[in-house]
Amino acid sequence: MSQSSSPVRVRFAPSPTGYLHIGGARTALFNWLHARHTGGTFLLRIEDTDAARNTQEATDVILRGLRWLGLDWDEGPADGNPTGPSRGDRGPYFQSQRSEIYRRRIQELRDRDLAYDDDGAVRFRMTREPIVIHDRIIGDIARALTDREEENPDFVIVRRDGLPVFHFVNVVDDIEMGITHVIRGEDHVSNTAKHIALFRAFGVQPPTYAHIPLILNPNGSKMSKRDEGASIQAYIDDGYLPDAVANYLCLLGWTPKEGGELFTKEQAASAFDLSDVNRSNARFDLKKLEHFHFEHVRRLAPPRFVELGSAVLARAGFDLSAFAPAYIAAAIGSVQEKGKLLKELPGWVDFYFLADDALVFDPEAKDKALVSTARPLLAQLRERFAALPEFTPSTLEAALKALAAELGIKAGPLVQPCRVACTGRGVGPSLYHLMDILGRSRVLRRLEIAAALIAG
Repeated sequence: MSQSSSPVRVRFAPSPTGYLHIGGARTALFNWLHARHTGGTFLLRIEDTDAARNTQEATDVILRGLRWLGLDWDEGPADGNPTGPSRGDRGPYFQSQRSEIYRRRIQELRDRDLAYDDDGAVRFRMTREPIVIHDRIIGDIARALTDREEENPDFVIVRRDGLPVFHFVNVVDDIEMGITHVIRGEDHVSNTAKHIALFRAFGVQPPTYAHIPLILNPNGSKMSKRDEGASIQAYIDDGYLPDAVANYLCLLGWTPKEGGELFTKEQAASAFDLSDVNRSNARFDLKKLEHFHFEHVRRLAPPRFVELGSAVLARAGFDLSAFAPAYIAAAIGSVQEKGKLLKELPGWVDFYFLADDALVFDPEAKDKALVSTARPLLAQLRERFAALPEFTPSTLEAALKALAAELGIKAGPLVQPCRVACTGRGVGPSLYHLMDILGRSRVLRRLEIAAALIAG
């Protein structure tokens, strides 16, 4: 039976020589989507044969990034340890642990005179016949030998140091692990003819190939490791929601037939089809990613947003144990509509959890709002708020606007000093709602403190 007619088995096979690049993450995502769409198997294989460059730290970063994105693998290492437990029966899933398999396969080629020694290395006898690559995305690609290859098309499969090269181990592992579809970046197209020749040499039908377009910078240049937005770890550190990043990655090369840009991974999996992947390269746009994040934050279930926000505040050093759960939920929930990055959350809600006399004032907001003319206004606002029979957003708003009308001024000269007095900043959640959450006694105390800060 040919591999292509077998149940779908795809793999993501990173090399642990650095962080998880956004291009690699998208490759993993597309493989995961195809496996979930077809009811197939998503396999993780760590290609760690380059002992001089591979690091345990890089392996851990890759696994952490995949888990953060929610790309659960059906087969592969259960942890980052090459000798640790695995899921599946096609392991080991670290190439560094598969040397005996490679030796056996090299000998198989030698026995059939398809591999030979050449100046300390082992070469594979490459066919001189043109090879046509049947690609699900790009279409048919006729790969003829170059002028240099015409002279000697055979290529090295084992280096002089005894280590097998990428082309060889990649194909052997795909055979041994029963991979039916190879979904990878377009930059691998140039390798594919060699891989097909190796599959045929082993008497195995090559898998279905699908080369996805590259991710480019906004200016059209190829995205490198140093470019902004290239590292998945940066999104973790910056407090992006993984669903928002996965949503945007889906659209870097794929568009759902039914339209619409906002969806979960599960929704994408139900609609994903390799034939819908675009042939043209995708351009990365950080502003668009931020838009997706904004929308995903706003759509989060409030309890989940509070859960995530509480964890961020705890990591930032806030002790929330002195506050009631309902107060914490209301405080954090008051900024959900702002759609900010989670790492920015402490700067938006810290005033809820600081003592009244420990409030930190933004210098610019303070200089602009807490001026001499604001001192009597804050005093009058305090008097009105203290007299309210009910301390609610609607009564607070009515009281402030009534005072403005009596004084013959617009609400702004009252709103801004009041906001800065209560929060230390000139922007933030709805003023009347945040005062309701703070409560009457804390609002009155903060108005009093702010008024005292104003000279004269």
